[in-house]
Amino acid sequence: QVQLVESGGGLVQAGGSLRLSCAASGRTFSSYGMGWFRQAPGKEREFVAAITYSGARTYYADSVKGRFTISRDNAKNTGYLQMNSLKPEDTAVYYCAAAHRSLATSISDYNYWGQGTQVTVSS
Repeated sequence: QVQLVESGGGLVQAGGSLRLSCAASGRTFSSYGMGWFRQAPGKEREFVAAITYSGARTYYADSVKGRFTISRDNAKNTGYLQMNSLKPEDTAVYYCAAAHRSLATSISDYNYWGQGTQVTVSS
């Protein structure tokens, strides 16, 4: 079992930045691929970014490519999502998740989820 807790969400103006953190506890964090998803009001949860066990490789949704950066520090059992050049359409609840697979993009591939953190981008 892995427990995940997100933090770092908040209200920011368009063009601003936020860094989300995902603190993991339980089984060895480095044994899991990690991903970030988001869910806007009235919409389905969607994939944002994923990173391999070691952090060597990453993968992004087209909508955030070049603006968001996923990373992890296995020594600290923590994952991150650096979000730059934020847009109002990035407003959503952001979730981190852990998967036995690496670079997974489907919700069904992820075994463990955090409770989510709200990100609101004002225009």
